[in-house]
Amino acid sequence: MAAQTRALSAGQISARIDRLPATKTVWVAILLLSAGMFFELYDLLFTAYIAPTLVKSGILAPANSNFLGFNGVASFIAALFSGLFIGTFVCGFLSDRFGRRKIFVVSLVWYTVANVFVAFQDDAFGLNLWRFISGIGLGVEMVTIGAYLSEMAPKHLRGKAFACSQAVGFTCVPIASFLAYSLVPISPFGLAGWRWVVLIGVVAAGLVAVLRFGLPESPRWLARQGRLDEADRVLSEIEAKVQAEYGAPLPAPGPEELISPAAHFMDLWTPTTRRRVIMMSVFNIFQTVGFYGFANWVPTLLVSQGVEITKSLAYTTIIALAAPIGPLIGFALGDKVERKYVIISAASAILVFGLIFGATREAAVIIVMGVGLTLANNIMSYSYHAYQQELFPTGIRARASGFVYSWSRLSVIFSSFIIAWLLQAFGVYGVFVFIAAAMAVVIATIGIFGPRTSNRSLERISH
Repeated sequence: MAAQTRALSAGQISARIDRLPATKTVWVAILLLSAGMFFELYDLLFTAYIAPTLVKSGILAPANSNFLGFNGVASFIAALFSGLFIGTFVCGFLSDRFGRRKIFVVSLVWYTVANVFVAFQDDAFGLNLWRFISGIGLGVEMVTIGAYLSEMAPKHLRGKAFACSQAVGFTCVPIASFLAYSLVPISPFGLAGWRWVVLIGVVAAGLVAVLRFGLPESPRWLARQGRLDEADRVLSEIEAKVQAEYGAPLPAPGPEELISPAAHFMDLWTPTTRRRVIMMSVFNIFQTVGFYGFANWVPTLLVSQGVEITKSLAYTTIIALAAPIGPLIGFALGDKVERKYVIISAASAILVFGLIFGATREAAVIIVMGVGLTLANNIMSYSYHAYQQELFPTGIRARASGFVYSWSRLSVIFSSFIIAWLLQAFGVYGVFVFIAAAMAVVIATIGIFGPRTSNRSLERISH
């Protein structure tokens, strides 16, 4: 009876997950979540590759008619990130309330259907409206996948799990770039190439929605909701499969961890959590300047440096080939290197490579620095996605990470207009001075205030 009582506590559920060895069952769950990440990032990042042709076709203007105009490339980017802001800030709590698995599927279907409408717009207003609607679903999805992944992966695999997710996800970058390079200049079956780039992601994402029904609900979430019998049943099924694959009795669970009672929005403002909320909000405001300041604008920046559109897309495709390599480097590092130090190192590299990229006109240097920026950005991305999920208790994990992440969405909205203005006023180098300053803030914020998280249980970190 005592053993049964112990097995049916939320703390023991977490301890049982954290002792699981890395077998096929564990990795299949991680890879299914990673497949979803592929289409999230594809949807997020194809903006950069279709923006030049949207300008060329007359749907968008190369620059807004005024600073906050709604007819330029910056407005197209801002529409997506306005939706992302609402999805993360306003709706981030949904997976805490209704479950990781259910909200995963619903949000994927939401933004996939919205993108069908994006693909058939002929004016800036309709394009931006449906991109905004798509962004809401995408924002919910991005918050949910982080919470889901952090809770399904044992503590000794969290770093590798997020690196794997990002590595699979970022394979979309060379694919999206190649599709744009191949399709944008032509109109297969009379349909403009940029529309095909959008629709290909729609069709493939539908397949992932079906596959996700095979994923179990997070036992940690179930236990935190008081559904202990269900959590025990789901986890017992996972343990049976893992033990069969492991070929030996599973390691004994560690000591039962104290589960944080945090469950509501006001719990974000308790002393320990409040400090982390402020730290990660500041971090997200500035990290996104480096990531999206390059990822969303690289073809446009190259054109501004005098590179014609076709060559710009060719250069971008070469640079994009490096996108999955950054997380693969992270996979090799796994949980061997403390995550806060990986974030600081990556931000330092973005600062240096960006300034060189902005100052050069040599094709070889542009490509080498572009590859360096891509690697550094993606290493930072995998690291901080894991990091910000680790910092908060299970009961408010999606809500808290959604809240702090929403500031990055808001940041992109305004930084897109700032970058557009800087590009006109000071050229490409002015843009990268802005990015370098943002990276300096990132380095100081995480370096001074960031706690260590690698190889620690989620419950221990949250306390």
